[in-house]
Amino acid sequence: MPDAILPIVGYLPGVDRTPLAPWSQCSPWVLTSQADTIVRKLLDGLSATEYRISDGVAVHRNAVVESGALLKAPLILGPDSFVAAGAYLRGGNWLGAGCSLGPGSELKSSFLLAGTRLAHFNFVGDSVLGEDVNLEAGSIVCNYRNERQDKAIRVRVQGHWQATGCSKFGALIGSHARIGANAVLAPGSVLPAGAIVRRASLHDDDPDPVSAGIAC
Repeated sequence: MPDAILPIVGYLPGVDRTPLAPWSQCSPWVLTSQADTIVRKLLDGLSATEYRISDGVAVHRNAVVESGALLKAPLILGPDSFVAAGAYLRGGNWLGAGCSLGPGSELKSSFLLAGTRLAHFNFVGDSVLGEDVNLEAGSIVCNYRNERQDKAIRVRVQGHWQATGCSKFGALIGSHARIGANAVLAPGSVLPAGAIVRRASLHDDDPDPVSAGIAC
């Protein structure tokens, strides 16, 4: 089992009852950094009677994918999920039941539990989202510290900085969180269950890289 500094089960109750159960004690960046491998492993366990599977893309037979959506392997789209025209999924993604990606949304190397919704014109990169998370229009989950010379992403856990060992990691978003329209989550964000991020706001667990001891 990989090092578990921030086990996702603490933020995503019920994850241990999903196909992601083997990774429930892992930190979220363990999943996202291995998204391609993990999703391909989960593909091997799917039933062809329940999923339409072609070239590494599995779409549940009850899911709806509109014409014009771009689905790149590996991908698993769960039952009763919806992907609108113009949505773009890449880099290894797993979506549970009843998830929704609106037009213009982009999802990269991420894991979404049941009922999570991206309204439209969203970007979510290298992230793990719990159940019933809602992102209003235009909200963004960033996955890369473009502004720094040191690209290593760290997270703040119980008042202490923890290294992720990754240069790309977006967020761990607890179940039932609400992200307002045009809000931005900076790389390394950790939101508890039920968190609310106001519209047109910035959530950054590390707003001052100098005082955090991070080189710029």
